[in-house]
Formats: sequence, structure tokens, C-alpha cells
Amino acid sequence: MTAETIAGLRKDRLDAFAAREARRFAQGRPKSAEAQAEAAGFWLGGVPMHWMADWPMPHLPVIAKAEGARITDIDGYQVDDFCLGDTGSMFGHSPKPVAKAIRHQARRGLTYMLPSSDTAEAGRLLSERFGPFRWQIATTATDANRFALRVARAVTGRRKVLVFNGCYHGTVDDAMVTLDGKGRTITRPGLLGQFADLAEGAVCVEFNDLAGVEAALKAGDVAAVLTEPVMTNSCMVLPEAGFHDGLRQLTRRYGALLMIDETHTLSSGLGGYTRVHSLSPDMFIVGKCVAGGMPTAVWGMTDDVARRYAEANANRASGHSGMGTTLSANPMQFACLRANLSEVMTEKAYAHMEKGADRLSHGLWKAIERHGLPWHVVRVGARVEFICAPGPLKNGAQAATAHQPAVEAALHVGLLNRGSLIAPFHNMMLVSPVTKKGQIDRLIASFDEILSDLCPKD
Repeated sequence: MTAETIAGLRKDRLDAFAAREARRFAQGRPKSAEAQAEAAGFWLGGVPMHWMADWPMPHLPVIAKAEGARITDIDGYQVDDFCLGDTGSMFGHSPKPVAKAIRHQARRGLTYMLPSSDTAEAGRLLSERFGPFRWQIATTATDANRFALRVARAVTGRRKVLVFNGCYHGTVDDAMVTLDGKGRTITRPGLLGQFADLAEGAVCVEFNDLAGVEAALKAGDVAAVLTEPVMTNSCMVLPEAGFHDGLRQLTRRYGALLMIDETHTLSSGLGGYTRVHSLSPDMFIVGKCVAGGMPTAVWGMTDDVARRYAEANANRASGHSGMGTTLSANPMQFACLRANLSEVMTEKAYAHMEKGADRLSHGLWKAIERHGLPWHVVRVGARVEFICAPGPLKNGAQAATAHQPAVEAALHVGLLNRGSLIAPFHNMMLVSPVTKKGQIDRLIASFDEILSDLCPKD
């Protein structure tokens, strides 16, 4: 009888490995287990933010300190961090210029809903890095995307947003749609608390499908196309040659705005994928690491969109139309933006990140090939992902099929037990400006060791 396999691995070996690694983790971290148990009763689902429940370990490690590209838990384990707060700390934990800016600003006030002396310089640096947009500050990329969509609808007079199957743009309800088996846009199954049919305000198309985009835009009711330049919140999907040029041409032809969300693809290089690949969006959004880890997102629009928005705003009925939150655009955000954009997010930093990510990507590829697995590796600048399926992937439907939760969970715990933390969502890894070559080589060696355990030479 042939043994059952998952992603080229024997299931019995995978199950045994997963059980062994879970025991190893739990036995080695009793203080974290006790602290988690003590705190769990206060929090919904036992955690203060529900994404934390997605980690595959038996319990969460409780972190005592994070510095550079390393975290230390209360059990004393020092771990090389390639998750980096799921991109929030992509430039390393507490970059010194940002930490200095926080200390300096903390003595002068945390929030007062008025501009600070850093406001003008932060705006100049944003335009220098990303392009001459008219900017607004939000606290999260979710908020930034939500506000930008309202502007898009206001200036076009249209209702719908076009998003790509498998996308994720934060917890923006408008984007929580998918395709059913007949290619129709539907509200994502399993979406809790949603009382409206989201398909009434959104249309879903597969990534890299320009014909599908054009068919949707021809209806004349799409205000904006909202997309990441690379799909990163599913198994990573790269754009095919000509896709972004075609997307720009189609949105202009049919009067829809093009919105680029670079919350993850800021890993692509200085100025993000948009600058590196000379894209020309009407609206630009980036969050997470843009202020060095301080909760901050920015969204900007071209002068033309800003003019159209000013006209729409001037002609609207009187009443409340706020597109901000009270704690957004606070002086701490401006201080951190200024420090991060000028002293941390530099060409030298990206050169280090690119070199390290290339080393990581090649090392993972060699291990996969050595063990004869039908997997592949994708890299976008400093972001690397191994995918437990053949590639390259073309769209969200293929990415969903490529996702192998049982395999990924076992590998993640195995890597953590060997001193390397990667993101709990898929197999994402980031190389920061302070990640050392030894840390990269340690991750590659651990990955190879795990695959040797799972794929022994008979």
C-alpha cells in the first residue's frame, strides 16, 4: 500500500514530526505557558488581538525584548526574527533613529490634533520617497484604504471597487469578496458579522487576468481598482509581463482610479514596487513599517484626484463627512516618519536587504531541490516565501490551492525550535537592514535539516 502524501511529504512522517516539535516547544517554554494561561482569561479567544491565535505553536512565546532582528522570550530563548511583526518592523525592531525620535517627542506631547514642527519635513520626505502625492495620515493601512475608497467613490460618482481574488487589504469590508465556482463575485464565506451583500459594492477578478478586468470595467460602475503590485497575502503571486501596464491603460480608458496598496510590497526597494517599476497610480497607500513600527499609514492622491475631491467636497451637502480618526496624524507619527524616511529607509539599507534576501532565496531553493520536493521559492525585494507546491502561481485561485496548512504549521514550529521565527501566515520571511548573514545561514541550515528529517534517504 502506498503511503499518503501531502505536498510531496509522507503524511505519517509529517504527523510524527509535527507532534515531536510541538512537545519540544512546550517543554522548553514553561514560563511562557504559565504567563499565557494567566492572561488568557482576560482576552477574547485568549489573545489580545485575534491574529495571534493563528500561530501554530502549542502556546505563544511571551516576548521580553525585541532588538534589531532578534527577539528574546521570558524563557530566555533568543530567536532570529524573520517575521518582523508581519512587516511592521521590516527595518528591524526599534531602529535607533526612530527610538530617539520617540523619546524626544514623548517629552513634548503625544497627541493634540494640530500639526507639529515635523509635519512639513515628513510630507516632503513622503513625496521624495514615493512620488508627488497629496498626503493624509492614518493609523493603519486598513483605515487608509477605507478612506481612499471613499475619495474614489466621491470623485467618480461610482459605487464599486474592483479587487483581485485572494487579495487582502486589511479589514476593509469592501474587499472581502471572492469568486464562486461559476466565476461570480460573492461575499467571502465565513465572514462573521457581515449583514450586507458585499458583491453589491465590489467586483472580484483573478490577478493577471486583463480580459477579466476589462469585462468588469466595461460596466461603467467601478470607481477604483484596488491592488497590491504583487499578491502577498495569499501564497505570493507575481505579476505577469505587461500586467501593470495593461491595468493602467484599462483604468484610464474606462474612467476608474488605480489604487496601489504597498503595505507589504514596500519590501521591493526604495520607494516600493511603484517607484522601482515606474508605476503611476492615482492613489497610493502604505502602512505597517513606514514609520519604523509606530502605528502609522499614509495615503496619497495625485494633484488631479485632489482637485476632483476638492470640487466634490465643496459641492456636498453640509454634514459630517470625516475621513480620519482622532489619534491619526499625531506628532509622534510625524516624528517617527521623519526619522524612518530620512535615516532608516535608505538606499544602503535596501541594498543590504536585497543581498540578504537573495542569499536566503537561493539557499532555500537548493534545499528544496536537494530533497526533490515539488515546491518553489518567490522573492520580492527583501520578502521571501517558500511555497509547498509547484510554481509559479498565476492568480488567487492557484494560490489558495497551493496553501498547505498542515505542512506549513509543522515547518514553522520546527524552525522556531531551531531558532528562527517566520510569519504565521503562509511562509513569509523578511530580511531587515540589521539581519546578519549568520542568521540567514542558520535559517537555511534549519530548513534543510527539517527537510532531511521529513524526506529521509531510504
